[in-house]
Amino acid sequence: MTIADELITLRDLLRFAVSQFSAARISYGHGTSNALDEAAFLLLEALSLPIDDINPWLEARLTRAERERLLGLIEARVVTRKPAPYLVGRAYIRDLGFTVDERAIIPRSYLGELLLDGRLVELGMVDNPLAAGAVLDLCTGNGSLAIIAALEFPNAEIDAVDLSADALAVARGNIDEYGLGDRIQLAQGDLFAPLKGRRYDLIVTNPPYVAAAEVEAFPPEYQAEPQMAHLGGEDGLDLVRRILREAGAHLNPDGGLLCEIGTGRAILEAEFDLPFTWLDTEESEGEVFWLSAEALR
Repeated sequence: MTIADELITLRDLLRFAVSQFSAARISYGHGTSNALDEAAFLLLEALSLPIDDINPWLEARLTRAERERLLGLIEARVVTRKPAPYLVGRAYIRDLGFTVDERAIIPRSYLGELLLDGRLVELGMVDNPLAAGAVLDLCTGNGSLAIIAALEFPNAEIDAVDLSADALAVARGNIDEYGLGDRIQLAQGDLFAPLKGRRYDLIVTNPPYVAAAEVEAFPPEYQAEPQMAHLGGEDGLDLVRRILREAGAHLNPDGGLLCEIGTGRAILEAEFDLPFTWLDTEESEGEVFWLSAEALR
């Protein structure tokens, strides 16, 4: 008798997965923060079930083929230490799904939450979402923030820039999936270089911002992602500094910059005499700032 013969329901597989993940001391942070949530996501996504609640399905009896496939994914998560989204090829920001693979970082930016919950409008940083004509997603990765921007600013044309041709290939697939190819233009290059002086009503950016020593100490889950999507120099802020110096030239007079920087707030505030507005999210404090075009001129 094999394990597949003993584990019959989704509850059985969930319990087994949590036990395996806990025993293996795997790392989280790619959409989940603990063994139970990681196991639930992996199993539900693999079964093409809604990922928001596993409870309605717990007593569902699985076919042998389903059980064997799920057991294979559980084993792969433990043995390869690849994040669950890479194993199932899907990641989510709120209820928006995106295709992912090892060519691009797994989307989990705090900026997605800020764009989707209307906070920028509520705080007066964006006066009217319908009036936004041009938005830039700098360091777009798999294109998720560009897609969210297109959905939240329905009249805007979106430019999405990344240095990685591989990441842009993943982004193209996601943009096509959402039917936004006529509104989102992809460009390969180093930050603002490919934009030829274009100006925007809003720039959103989640650049690489992890310090070199932290990247060196990454657990395997984070090592599975492209290093260039994380590495931000000695203190993590090399690209953030460049963005602060260059963004003003690419903003319309009433525009602004929304930037995620990780834990470098104290360094930036000491180095730049700028009126940063720090925006907290459900899982972050002082890791995202807003600056107006006027402040950056």
